[in-house]
Amino acid sequence: MDPALIKSSFSAVQPHGTDVTAYFYDHLFEHHPEVRGLFAEHLDEQRDRLWAALGAVVSNLEDTPTLVGMLQNLGRRHAGYGALPAHYPAVGASLIATLEHFAGDAWTPEVEASWAAAYAVISSTMIDAAAAAGDPIPVG
Repeated sequence: MDPALIKSSFSAVQPHGTDVTAYFYDHLFEHHPEVRGLFAEHLDEQRDRLWAALGAVVSNLEDTPTLVGMLQNLGRRHAGYGALPAHYPAVGASLIATLEHFAGDAWTPEVEASWAAAYAVISSTMIDAAAAAGDPIPVG
């Protein structure tokens, strides 16, 4: 995982703002309709949360304690929403497809490999935190 590649490619994606998260959810639900039930009918707030989380992850790539704490909290919260370890690959595939779509010329095989490595760490940290918590954190 190369933080510089991730940051530069995310900088290329950022100007697209809410189009990024709209595309992500469209892609996710088109390719993995089985996860649609985990989300509210209207996704405006969820899109904002996703955008904020992506920005926070990218900003904290080199601050391991902050990043790990944030991801552990997200993992526990997602378990409370019904997210299962089996859902994470679908999310990762849609995230990579979305970033590739919006990054333009900034997207290279090296960037893709770096994002894939980053998502592997992100998802495993979230899954491990959810598993360690035992019972899901109540939602609401």
